[in-house]
Amino acid sequence: MKKENRTVVYDGELRMEAYRFEGIVQPFPSHFHEHYVIGFVEKGKRVLSCRDTEYGIKEGCIVLFNPGDSHGCVQSDEGTFDYRGFNISKEIMLDLSEEVTGKRKLPVFSKNVIYDDEAACHLGLLHEMVMKGKEEFGKEETLLFLLSYLIENYGQPSHRCIPECRKEIEKACEYMAEHYTQRIYLEQICRYAGLSKSTLLRAFTKEKGITPYRYLETVRINEAKKLLSKGVPPVEAAIRTGFSDQSHFTNYFNRFIGLAPGTYREIFLEKDGDSGTIEKSGIYQSQISACAQICRLKKGERC
Repeated sequence: MKKENRTVVYDGELRMEAYRFEGIVQPFPSHFHEHYVIGFVEKGKRVLSCRDTEYGIKEGCIVLFNPGDSHGCVQSDEGTFDYRGFNISKEIMLDLSEEVTGKRKLPVFSKNVIYDDEAACHLGLLHEMVMKGKEEFGKEETLLFLLSYLIENYGQPSHRCIPECRKEIEKACEYMAEHYTQRIYLEQICRYAGLSKSTLLRAFTKEKGITPYRYLETVRINEAKKLLSKGVPPVEAAIRTGFSDQSHFTNYFNRFIGLAPGTYREIFLEKDGDSGTIEKSGIYQSQISACAQICRLKKGERC
């Protein structure tokens, strides 16, 4: 049997708890919380009772509990249960809801159990960033996208259109281009552009085809490429372009360019006295692949 493991992390920036249960067999009797719960089942099958309705939950399902929703669950097979989740207080949810909807009103989720790939994608990414202690505004951006999506689709109906705000979006891009070497907060970008967080995220994504945080990472990667092409070591390139650590830089560079930073740097180094000549066809092919991905990014396509 898988060993039971329970991990809880409090994120001081987002002001909410993230937890992960692995190998759980313990049943939970009917109870309720004074906070919101947003959770994701990674493995296992359970019978969940919530608000006088019984659900069969399994891998891939998302649970949404409003404050006061009475719920309990028990394992429905001989296996164990793996689960990730967030606890969000009413006070924090009130602030987040105002950012997302423009109204200072607590949302009410109409469904307690959903299967939604887009919501699961946001939820999994956010949970990973919180558990790893990520500190940049991509974490807050993902939280706002998640809540905006959940409220839009499973809360009170909304008929808001997405404003264009082109001048404001260009100001946001200008700010990120000027400050990419520093740690940037979403609040700073919004203040400079003159938009609320929710409006910026929705309008920016519509206009540019990528989120503000992906745009910032793209700016950083492009600047890092320039440094690497001049022979700057990857560690120094990471520091000079605002990445929090070498691992973060390497992961992003690989994802965007398709090469490790060191490999990309080698393309521009002299080899065997033949200045600028690429001797290995494998490296040449990698460069072509890299250029193709760069073109995709310039066109605003998602990775």
